[in-house]
Amino acid sequence: MPSRNRHVIAVVILVPVLAALALWAFAWPASRIAPRNLPLGVAGPPAAAAQVEEQLERHEGAFEIHRYADEAAARDAIKDRSVYGAVVVTRQGPELLTASAAGPVVAQFLQQAVGQQAAAGGAQVKTVDVVPTPASDPRGAALGAAVLPLALAGIAAGAVVTLLGLRGVRAALALLGASALVGVVAAGIAHSWLGALGGDWWAEAGVLALSTLAVGGAVAGLAALVGPAGTGIGAAVVMLIGNPFSGATSAPQMLPEPAGAIGQWLPPGAGTTLLRSVSSFGGAAATGPALTLAWWAVLGLGAVLLGNSLRARRTGSEPAADRRELSAVA
Repeated sequence: MPSRNRHVIAVVILVPVLAALALWAFAWPASRIAPRNLPLGVAGPPAAAAQVEEQLERHEGAFEIHRYADEAAARDAIKDRSVYGAVVVTRQGPELLTASAAGPVVAQFLQQAVGQQAAAGGAQVKTVDVVPTPASDPRGAALGAAVLPLALAGIAAGAVVTLLGLRGVRAALALLGASALVGVVAAGIAHSWLGALGGDWWAEAGVLALSTLAVGGAVAGLAALVGPAGTGIGAAVVMLIGNPFSGATSAPQMLPEPAGAIGQWLPPGAGTTLLRSVSSFGGAAATGPALTLAWWAVLGLGAVLLGNSLRARRTGSEPAADRRELSAVA
């Protein structure tokens, strides 16, 4: 079969396969959003709290209940990102504490679930947003929308470094410089202009830069180790798995498993979680996602340097082998 015919067949088959894979990756998590072991606090007198906890546990597998002595302890747990919200039993009736900054979709779901449960018992729920989203972005849409541009920026950085033939230290410095600039520009847009972020400006810029570097380093590192195909592999992992599994528009615990867990091990998911912590929670629970991003960045840059070293050894050994062959012939 002529090679051109094979190419036509490859295109006809591969394009629908890729389309189906992309549709599955994006549509499956979005269509299955529901709480799965979502951390939720319960506070109040022991007897009343136990009754509320029993009612919540009827939603099998939906909540991971944490018991707190009083409302103050529940508020602290929300601010520390130990739970997404808490039901507080008071003399005036149940009170729901939420944190829309941790995920507006989660806060809305808790209002509906707890409100319906209380209405069934003839009570009304007072809702208090302990950590609200910024006033300029009440729906948290800007943070969710930032995941794709940052992923694209990282992929572009890694691909450009590869296409320009930058290797070793020069490639690493180019990735570091590009990522730092992306972080500053993104913070300027999201924080200073849109007002979608409300934490420390430089900390947010650092998170945005680290997220970009984690992706760019991975793409360039794979290309340095396995060749041009590495760029496609890295881009596919980030775009088809990392982006839809990030939980940016809801929360990792709202995605079907194992999508939520996988997403937090990839740069888009870890970057989103870290940005939320730095922007709205004073850096609470930031260690895990920060380490994840750091490992991706370090391993990516290490692969860039290692690939250059391996290439140098191969090119250095080839002339030596040729000289030995010539001397043997002579």
